[in-house]
Amino acid sequence: MASVAAAEGAAAALRSVLSRAQQAAARAGRAPGSVRVVAVSKTKPVPVIRSVYDAGHRCFGENYVQELIDKAPQLPEDIEWHFIGNLQSNKARALLAGVPNLHMVESVDDEKIANRLDRVVADLGRKPLKVWSKSTLVERNVTKFGVDPSGCAELAKHVKLSCPNLVFSGLMTIGMLDYSSTPENFKTLANCRKEVCKELGIPEEQCELSMGMSADFEQAIEMGSTNVRVGSTIFGAREYPKKN
Repeated sequence: MASVAAAEGAAAALRSVLSRAQQAAARAGRAPGSVRVVAVSKTKPVPVIRSVYDAGHRCFGENYVQELIDKAPQLPEDIEWHFIGNLQSNKARALLAGVPNLHMVESVDDEKIANRLDRVVADLGRKPLKVWSKSTLVERNVTKFGVDPSGCAELAKHVKLSCPNLVFSGLMTIGMLDYSSTPENFKTLANCRKEVCKELGIPEEQCELSMGMSADFEQAIEMGSTNVRVGSTIFGAREYPKKN
């Protein structure tokens, strides 16, 4: 069971992160509230997540399908869950059926998973699901998931034209091995947004950028991120089960 100290610490850390995010937005000349902080609760127990919820936060992210399916029913229904991990097409139905308040999937990286999500949303009679195109801006030996930046526009176009039950909402990238990203990463994703918006004929304000994590979220905000994924800075180090 989570300790009271861990719960109180997470709530206090959340307030600090929200303040830092607001200050970073102000430095960039952006309006208050222009940045969404996704509290990434991967490996964290429900009571600790609840403490952050009780502090007023409603946006949480998870990396693993089964973990999210297990946690979501134990927490309030007004949470907006973001799925941010790699999603296999054969787990799409379980995710959408098991988490009715799933707000968006940030990690759509090819047409196959987009098509699968589109069919499942229709089958379940859910309202259209927001999705983000996941771009890999690092070498392929670092991550095997994510569409190449040159393919972002085509994937976004496919979602918009061929997936009526999905809503293309933005672009997401992961960080480097040390969970930090270089300015070049952020610049590349911003350039991808320009191409995507031109291809889709939409204003850039309609295409969000999800970039920046615990180590670099302030820099990411200053460089245009509208969505930052912050885990360890709020919740502390991840707690993986010990292997025998």
